[in-house]
Amino acid sequence: MMDMVEFFAELYHSHGINLSIFYDSFDRDMFLEGIVYTAWLSVASIAGSLAVGALGAYLQYSGGRWANMLVNGYIHAFRNTPPLVQLYFFYFALGPTLSGMLPGTGPAISNVTWAIVSLTLYAGAFNVEIFRAGIEAVPASTIEAADALGMNERQIFRKIVLPLSIRISLTGLTNNLVNLIKTTTNAFAIAVPEILYASSQIWSESMNALEMMIVLLVFFMLMIGLFTWLMKILERATAVPGWGHA
Repeated sequence: MMDMVEFFAELYHSHGINLSIFYDSFDRDMFLEGIVYTAWLSVASIAGSLAVGALGAYLQYSGGRWANMLVNGYIHAFRNTPPLVQLYFFYFALGPTLSGMLPGTGPAISNVTWAIVSLTLYAGAFNVEIFRAGIEAVPASTIEAADALGMNERQIFRKIVLPLSIRISLTGLTNNLVNLIKTTTNAFAIAVPEILYASSQIWSESMNALEMMIVLLVFFMLMIGLFTWLMKILERATAVPGWGHA
């Protein structure tokens, strides 16, 4: 470890390549904390958006006219507005309003929680449409067979339609979730100490913007590459036999 620290310190002093996260413990700890926050934002918002997508698709499937209108309104609101504007709305508009309505002097909800809520609802709007397309792709004969076996509508959706639609929709979900991971950097705007925020603090102190931007690009390439690879494995493992093949 010491040899690596000395190597990067010497690299800076002799060649001016300032990768301070490798030889400065303060910068390294800040960068690692940023990775933890980015991972937490990604995992929490992916899980939340999948739940929102499944719920919205279910309401579209069997919730009736008013539920359908409500879901469609939500989809249009979150698909047709920028995610950064949505984040600002939750944190700067809704946050202070809730704090004023609730007892106490501090903010009612932290900036990290607002970031997760905003990212979840943003990606969830797209997931609803992805799940809906998957549901519509489930053969009617499969649903009729489940109905003939005596299943009610809720059972058909939970045991037949939703599992099949998820497997059919994995490619679309992968694309949307990759976009969601990249969008976590918007949390920088409300001072969530994720990896972009941490990196900006580092390069403002160490004057190494070029090096830190390269590190950031490599980090996201590796992170998203790993996520995409895992999703491809999941797609192959859960592929519907014969689906998509002539």
